Amino acid sequence: MKRPLWRDGWLMAICIGRIFMYMNFMVYAACLPILKNEWGMSATQAGSIASGFSIAYAASLAVASWLADHFGARRIFVLSAVASAATSLAFGLFARDYVTTLLFYSLIGVTQGGIYTPGIVLMAERFPVVRRGSAVGWFIASTSLGFASSLAVSGFLIALGGYKFAFIGTGILPSVGALILWITLRRTPNVVHDLSAGISLTAVLKNERNVRSLMAGYAWHCWELLGMWAWAPAFLAASLVFSGTASIQSAELAAYCVAAMHIVGAVASPTMGHLSDLLGRRAVLTGLGAAGALLSMIFGWLIAAPLPILVGLMLIYGFAVIGDSPVLSAAMTEVVAPNRLGSVLAIRSLLGFGAGAVSPVAFGLVLDYMRFGDHAASAWGPAFMVFAIGGFGATWYAWRFRRI
Repeated sequence: MKRPLWRDGWLMAICIGRIFMYMNFMVYAACLPILKNEWGMSATQAGSIASGFSIAYAASLAVASWLADHFGARRIFVLSAVASAATSLAFGLFARDYVTTLLFYSLIGVTQGGIYTPGIVLMAERFPVVRRGSAVGWFIASTSLGFASSLAVSGFLIALGGYKFAFIGTGILPSVGALILWITLRRTPNVVHDLSAGISLTAVLKNERNVRSLMAGYAWHCWELLGMWAWAPAFLAASLVFSGTASIQSAELAAYCVAAMHIVGAVASPTMGHLSDLLGRRAVLTGLGAAGALLSMIFGWLIAAPLPILVGLMLIYGFAVIGDSPVLSAAMTEVVAPNRLGSVLAIRSLLGFGAGAVSPVAFGLVLDYMRFGDHAASAWGPAFMVFAIGGFGATWYAWRFRRI
């Protein structure tokens, strides 16, 4: 009988290290309701900081994936962890207004890509196909737990000392993660594949329909997922203010609620990855894409709903939009040769996180445009429908994916 993956010490240590690495990933989203008022930012400006991070992160993912092909996934993974710890500390100490936050938050994005896609390559190198969906699920679950921890710690630190305290506290913790990852991977082989073997990258992209479908599906998946993650805390805070809660308290409560959403996401990743090992990638991708699109269509209209109902629906929403992430990644490792995987993931990252960079700004533009005087609450419905475009796109390309 095979040992459960949660008992694999190597995999669990990497997951724990990544939780610490992502500890400041969501601090800006948690502080956004406060920062908008203190800094006088428009919704478009607020979205531009999240988009600046996403653009930098997309470029980082692409470069790190390409470097993994040429210099080995383990080496790039560890070096990125160290660089990310340094930029996180700089963000905590020096981000104090719109311009400096845009700059330093984007620098975090520049360094964090190397602890994601090279990690997917490490999973593909270590685990066979029959267990890869589950392994990648655990790997991505650590991302969700990192986001949840980031929001929970941010909410606690906001209550103690405001946004500055939250920035500093969450900026220190990634250094712990970098140390854990370095210790765990110091004896893991650094595999460099022969790039001259097999068909070319151009031929892979031109001739493999499944590769193109997975890339397009990932782009639409990121449009919905990253946009929803960027704006969910502000939406919950606005709902609480709408019901009469003070702004500081609403930001703290919203951070805790969205943290719960990411904990549910951490459950979604390994369970949906394992389900795709059993039922096939296409079936799981199609179902989750359709569910996410439906929830994006209705979620924003419920701003005046009682908090328990709103949070309950948000947990289901969070489960649906993250659940297909490990399935998309596991499927890509199965249709691309190992010596081309990093390069394909590089292109996929540019497409996906490029889309994820645009969607928060598109949301902010709709929110600004639809805000009419005392009827600002009604603007959230059309704004969230922007994310449904991604859900429908992901569903279509999942349907086009053919069984391997």
